[in-house]
Amino acid sequence: MARAARILAVTMGLLCLAGPTFAATTEVPPKDIHWSFDGPFGSYDQEQLQRGYKVYREVCSSCHSMNMVAFRNLGDPGGPFWNPKYPNPNDNPVVKTIAKDYQFPDVDSETGDAIKRPGTSADYFPAPFANPAAARASNGGALPPDMSLLAKAREGGADYIYSIVTGDRAEAPHGLNVPAGRYYDPYIAGDLGSFWKGDPAKTPPGGFIAMPPPLVEGRVTFDDGTKATLNQESKDVAAFLQWAADPKLEERNRAGLGVMIFLLLFAGVLYASYRGVWRDVGH
Repeated sequence: MARAARILAVTMGLLCLAGPTFAATTEVPPKDIHWSFDGPFGSYDQEQLQRGYKVYREVCSSCHSMNMVAFRNLGDPGGPFWNPKYPNPNDNPVVKTIAKDYQFPDVDSETGDAIKRPGTSADYFPAPFANPAAARASNGGALPPDMSLLAKAREGGADYIYSIVTGDRAEAPHGLNVPAGRYYDPYIAGDLGSFWKGDPAKTPPGGFIAMPPPLVEGRVTFDDGTKATLNQESKDVAAFLQWAADPKLEERNRAGLGVMIFLLLFAGVLYASYRGVWRDVGH
């Protein structure tokens, strides 16, 4: 019993010592943005997804992969280039054109030589780097995360992504020593205690990110004529990444609505049956 008590006391002491460390890891909550896909009746704005795809392709894809997204997914129902004329996305001409813009390694069936071939709708988005080591070497030692499921993997989803790509423009608080090759972002979870030269009780929230500010006004030109402000680019790419992580959202919402209607009708039938069965029975 004495030995167990000593072990318990040591464990509690370690937890007490660890408590301040955990408590120091803070970040500003993501900005609360209104999205067309919010709520049980939400749906994706196809024009916004198309703009977001363009931001991803022209800006984000130079560092971030989307290994779990195939070109044909762009033409799926609810996707950026869905067209009811082409229920099979492999027949969608826009999807085919996008895929052909990429080159993929292949083998000549006759000579066995290594060749490059245009992409097809069945191919997946190519990674920008050959391997993680090459990715780290090109990004100051940091490994850019795959964006296929990023909106699901981060608490806050699209709100988080929007906040991150706009938050790293925040000026670092006076007294915060920002390491070389890193950028202060209040929406990144971190412990800045060892980099803060001011009052420990006033340590700023947030952390450091290796990605420099990726978006600037006018970085892309949207095909629909929408002005490419920083806010617009950020919202559009966040919406596109939300779709990539949850492409069945609209289908799920429709199924949920159908189930609710069925349950309401079923409840009415049950109530009518109850009244009919017990109508002549005294209570």
